[in-house]
Amino acid sequence: MKITDILNRKAKPFATFELVPPLKGSDINKLYKAIDPLMEFKPPFINITFHRNEIEFRQKENGTFEKITVTKRPGSVAIAAAIMKRYQLEVVPHLICGGASKYTLENDLIDLNFLDITNVMALRGDAIPGQKYFIPEVDGHKYSCDLVSQIHNMNQGKYLDETLTNAIATNFCIGVAGYPEKHYEAPNPETDIMNLKRKVDAGADYIVTQMFFDNNRFFHFVDKCRTAGITVPIIPGLKPISTHTHIEMLPRTFSIDLPEELMKEVRKCKNDQEIYQVGIEWCITQSKDLLAHGAPAIHYYTMGKADNIRTILKQTF
Repeated sequence: MKITDILNRKAKPFATFELVPPLKGSDINKLYKAIDPLMEFKPPFINITFHRNEIEFRQKENGTFEKITVTKRPGSVAIAAAIMKRYQLEVVPHLICGGASKYTLENDLIDLNFLDITNVMALRGDAIPGQKYFIPEVDGHKYSCDLVSQIHNMNQGKYLDETLTNAIATNFCIGVAGYPEKHYEAPNPETDIMNLKRKVDAGADYIVTQMFFDNNRFFHFVDKCRTAGITVPIIPGLKPISTHTHIEMLPRTFSIDLPEELMKEVRKCKNDQEIYQVGIEWCITQSKDLLAHGAPAIHYYTMGKADNIRTILKQTF
């Protein structure tokens, strides 16, 4: 079932989750252990992140270095298939422009279509370490709206190989990312909203936001989207802080702000255990407020850990 159909049919708001695939060579049961505790909340779908290949330079015995492409986690197609085999829910694999040509992406989409997976999240991805700006692969997409267009074309039966005859149209529901505090590369929020509208105009069916810690940022973001003519569903994304490292890492990595009120509570904490509890309480307050303001669902970034999310959901849904 498409995500948009789920949103239209659900009488009450619901929770969804985003998981990080285990490292390559890990036991698949590690992933199942992250999902099992969340199944009591009956999520209608789960997002699976995708991590592009990394480049390493390894020294050889003669002292020279060779360039090695390293795949650290299984691909989204394999993970999606494993989850669908075990659970009765929809899986939303992430597809990213970074590290892939449009032909590689088409092959992944064909595989997903064969598996009867009808939902995907179309993302650009970030620049790799050592790159100041995002650089697409040869024959790759520079912007996520181009990937959205490619998927939309496949939904019309238009593949990259124009010699195909009687090509079967796919049936993907396309999700894209939105940024309540703007994408870090956008010069201003207005430009960022226009970029988001380009993705929707290209064929995106719904939006899931980057994490945020101030609900007013989300409400203003939704208002700006509607004013700009973006009418698709917008699902807020949340992540509870759990360690002191998050206080330093999250703003730097995701270009987001932590409200002063939250920081005041964190400063009172003597250790990570107390910060963990503050993160839970803050996320509960955010969740209840979002639902009171009509959010159709809330998307939780779990990072493979379920205990704090379970506590939040038990007091929210």
